[in-house]
Amino acid sequence: MTPWPAPLADGPVRGRVSVPGSKSMTNRALLLAGLSGGPAAVDGAPPTRDTALMVAALAALGVPVTVDGEHVAIGAHGGFQGGGAVDCGLAGTVMRFVPPAAVLADGPVTFDGDPRARERPMHTVLGALRALGARVDGDLLPFTLHGTGGLPGGEVVIDASASSQFVSGLLLSGAGYDKGVTVVHDGDPLPSLPHIDMTVAMLRTGGVTVHDDGPNTWRVEPGPVAARTWTVEPDLSNAAVFLAAAAVTGGRVTVAGWPAGSTQPGVAVLDVLERFGCAIEPGPDGMTVTGPGTLVGVDVDLHEVGELAPTVAAVAALAGTPSRLRGIAHLRGHETDRLAALATELTALGGDASETADGLVIRPASLRADRQRPWRAYADHRMATAGAVVGLVVPDVAVDDVACTAKTIPDFPARWRELVA
Repeated sequence: MTPWPAPLADGPVRGRVSVPGSKSMTNRALLLAGLSGGPAAVDGAPPTRDTALMVAALAALGVPVTVDGEHVAIGAHGGFQGGGAVDCGLAGTVMRFVPPAAVLADGPVTFDGDPRARERPMHTVLGALRALGARVDGDLLPFTLHGTGGLPGGEVVIDASASSQFVSGLLLSGAGYDKGVTVVHDGDPLPSLPHIDMTVAMLRTGGVTVHDDGPNTWRVEPGPVAARTWTVEPDLSNAAVFLAAAAVTGGRVTVAGWPAGSTQPGVAVLDVLERFGCAIEPGPDGMTVTGPGTLVGVDVDLHEVGELAPTVAAVAALAGTPSRLRGIAHLRGHETDRLAALATELTALGGDASETADGLVIRPASLRADRQRPWRAYADHRMATAGAVVGLVVPDVAVDDVACTAKTIPDFPARWRELVA
């Protein structure tokens, strides 16, 4: 694979961009549409790999699905069917959300994924399904789930400190269980709690009764999921990368269609960029960020929004004072060990980045790319886009696997070149 030469900005980056729909919202909406029995639809679904994997997973469960651009239609059906195989790829939303739904199928369903996916923790959700009455062979990918057309459900206690997806996955399908489901988290503080808030909000939009008034406890009552059309917002975590272009070059970038009052965790990027010294300006045309003459370092807890960490780290590496990123130890179990990967790649450019127990410390340094060693993406879309951000300012940065950005941003290289140009 030929490394992709990251475009170097010859001045402040200025432009207006539209970003694809939220991956997190899309795959929740697709699963809820499938659970509703249809007919249902999802509008604004980005044509990304994660979306395609969820669509294929529903098809493997016997759900009639058709895709027309960013419109996904779910046909009426009588429930999930067994006998199929689900490819999770490297999509956490598929490997953690679909198994709790597949227990409602009328036969066995097998699950597998990319090599790195086979290393990602699954025992929490699979152990929970066993405790709720399911039969599962295996604790990691690949595994087989023996669906019987239903599940007793009830209360389950889990430690979801490695990923909020364990909670969301159980909640999304809980209305289909005989007793519903009550999920109790018992462990270290939950990461990415806003993602669970998003799950609860979408369940309620789908007519499901959810109780979340107790600490670390969520109850989904049994009942139907409404068959409806879901509309997906622009992905604010992906938008963060384009706004970062304004931050590191002293430019001005507007993201069109920025939603008001969004439940997406990615909205937190605005506060972080403001701490770096950026100006934030909402308006009728979208959300605009203007970068400062000199970036100042930040001390920020990203526990709730760990997905922003690679972008924030890239900006921090170009700041004039030190930065500390906290609360993100759980990123060691993502698509790659993101903390080790970021420290390694920034250091390879001459940066001063080191891991801490729960994050990173990044100090000012003169960065210089080695033409013989590209920025390594580790098959991780957010590592690849972080390299693109650094490459705006540091000449000769090349990303070894920019194609992995297709996981969440269709045709990222062309979108990025157009903005920089």
